[in-house]
Amino acid sequence: MDEKEILHRYLRLRRADLLAKLDGLGEYDVRRPLTPTGTNLLGLVKHVASVEIGYFGEVFGRPHGRPLPWLDDGAEPDADLWASPDETREQIVELHHASAAHSDATIDALPLDAAGQVPWWPQERRDVTLQQILVHMCVETAQHLGHADILRELIDGTAGKGPGDPNLTPRSAGDWAAHRARIEAAARAAGPVSSRTPGP
Repeated sequence: MDEKEILHRYLRLRRADLLAKLDGLGEYDVRRPLTPTGTNLLGLVKHVASVEIGYFGEVFGRPHGRPLPWLDDGAEPDADLWASPDETREQIVELHHASAAHSDATIDALPLDAAGQVPWWPQERRDVTLQQILVHMCVETAQHLGHADILRELIDGTAGKGPGDPNLTPRSAGDWAAHRARIEAAARAAGPVSSRTPGP
């Protein structure tokens, strides 16, 4: 497997992992904000799909042609990070698939050293290669997958890739509660609880 195939494989895996965070959840749970800044699962999928279309499309002169009104000049700030009531989960999942297919076609068609330009980056950093953008989107997707991991755990307790995930220590619910209590006790022993600290 060459370098492009390795990077592309990691991108595909992280895309699939992000989309899987929606599985088994109702409309409210995939949309509801769980942080003070409004971070939500469906918004993360919408955002990653939207930016990937740009990075593997416009940057390399291969525009998708799909309208993304939430990214237009004059659009509401952060409109790509949440779903309005008239945007369905199915539409956003379809966008994710279409974005991935368009990106995959660009990745397959171009060599790693293919030149591109990111018009929304500062002038001194705009000139890029396909390799840079592949790395960038692997990192971007993994970062948002990390956000989604935490949101999903807050919603229904599902951690990682679910039961049997080899990256999670096998514990019962009681063992996890005891583990969390040990960490909380260690944090409290290290210093006073801040008045700004939200409750559990």
